Amino acid sequence: MPSVIARIAFAVFVVGPSIGCSSGAATHASGDPATSSGGDPVHATSDPATIADDNSPHDDGRPTDDESPTDSFAGDAPSGDSFAGDVAPGDAGVSCGLAGLAGDCAPLHTCAGAWFLASCDGSPAVGCCIPSEVPCSVSGAPGICINTALCTGTWFSTPGVCQGTAFVGCCTETGAACVPSARPLPNEGLSEESFDLGCPDGMVLAGSVCVDVFEASLVELGVDGAIVSSWSPYQNPGATRVRAVSLAGSIPQSNIDADRAEAACGEAGKRLCTDSEWLRACRGSAGLIYPYGDARMPGVCNDARAKHPAIEYFGTSDSWIWSEIDNSCINQIPAALAPTGEHPGCVSEEGLFDLMGNLHEWTADPNGTFRGGYYVDTVLNGDGCLYVTTAHNRLHSDYSTGFRCCAEPL
Repeated sequence: MPSVIARIAFAVFVVGPSIGCSSGAATHASGDPATSSGGDPVHATSDPATIADDNSPHDDGRPTDDESPTDSFAGDAPSGDSFAGDVAPGDAGVSCGLAGLAGDCAPLHTCAGAWFLASCDGSPAVGCCIPSEVPCSVSGAPGICINTALCTGTWFSTPGVCQGTAFVGCCTETGAACVPSARPLPNEGLSEESFDLGCPDGMVLAGSVCVDVFEASLVELGVDGAIVSSWSPYQNPGATRVRAVSLAGSIPQSNIDADRAEAACGEAGKRLCTDSEWLRACRGSAGLIYPYGDARMPGVCNDARAKHPAIEYFGTSDSWIWSEIDNSCINQIPAALAPTGEHPGCVSEEGLFDLMGNLHEWTADPNGTFRGGYYVDTVLNGDGCLYVTTAHNRLHSDYSTGFRCCAEPL
């Protein structure tokens, strides 16, 4: 589906807490999911080839050593002026920076350096890229590994986060940490597109059914069924009436259980995909292992992460953090959950994005199944499209769980 791919190749962004750029994104409250290694009961799988839990074989949800390597931050302190100042407003291609650290507003998948989960003026999802700097985060606030002497003004240096000498710390803006109870609305203003005249908006035909092009996000509905606003993609909707939408360049909905995902699809006149429908969408007519082929191409999808996001966010690997994986800030740290379509090569035969990695995707299995892996792991429970987790019932949700919808052709 070249038309879909062409449109998405230029619409890949990261959105989040406002740091260093003037923010144009709406804010309401913020929360985000956890990974399938949570404390919910583990359910036996009927598939002997299936690993019981995607983050770890441990019943308590602790990740394997492979998922919690040490930081990959490097770093001698860069030279320059003190780390203070505001980012100049502007759209993609416009200069921004933090005093002596100059950058450009740009789609963040093009950033070879440190980036800030913020919005430059003109687009809700273009951030400020500071080339050749090492990113870091403290309690959800994005920052840069820099000499502590340069981190002044309203910025604060946290030791022990960055590699390098004792004089190198993670420099973040005071008060900019993610607040778990907040509800940012990074998807406000986005709308579904028509990709296939034989399917509802946001969908294309894959096999015999229409499937969402993108992992689903949500909009909040009023009592009359009219859209009130977008819903924060980091928070479980609970009893709020929401509808599933398939949006390019959106932060997909995480921290959602299968029952609420199914209800959200139903509000859109859709449903969760069956396992066979989901597999056909991911593997294509040729039955591929990965959406793009039979050979793994690391990084083409958002398919792996050097450090477990919960360990990075909480700053420890102590066992207590695995009971906190529904914290809404985990997915808001740098280089974690990606906007839909940010990885243009992670596309199936029919033009469906992110079926491998990014978020686990619930299917219609009444016993509870999610597929495809997520941004930490696409290997432990099977490769790529064959990744399947049956360790949790349909009421489980965490930072790693998402979904997309299917529907009958028009």
